[in-house]
Amino acid sequence: MSEKRKVTVDGDDYEVKIEREGDLWKVEVGGKEFSITLEGDSGQGTTPRKPRGSRKGVVSGVVSSPIPGKIVSISQAVGEVVDEGDVLMVLEAMKMQNEIQAPISGRIVELNCSPGETIEANAPLIVIDPVAEGS
Repeated sequence: MSEKRKVTVDGDDYEVKIEREGDLWKVEVGGKEFSITLEGDSGQGTTPRKPRGSRKGVVSGVVSSPIPGKIVSISQAVGEVVDEGDVLMVLEAMKMQNEIQAPISGRIVELNCSPGETIEANAPLIVIDPVAEGS
């Protein structure tokens, strides 16, 4: 079974199609096919990728905007308890309104923005302290 991957070679990005055939990898780049071997290859296939939206592993309680925009509304306040997936705020970017959701359940301990404020990408907007089980 082949899969598509994005690779960077000498600073240039390429979309490649990769498929394992025995001890070789068949790699297609820009319509050209190459057969390669990997040093130390265990024969286990490609590294499994996490499905998009997977929350396995450590998730930060710092909520940042993925893109620059303007805060339209904030639906939570410092001290409130939120559940993972709750809408925290609405951000307008590129003439679209985007709901920013809580990445984890917990108590809001910092609110670093206000409605009407223009924010930059990756700016920390809200900090959520995880709520311990049973609290």
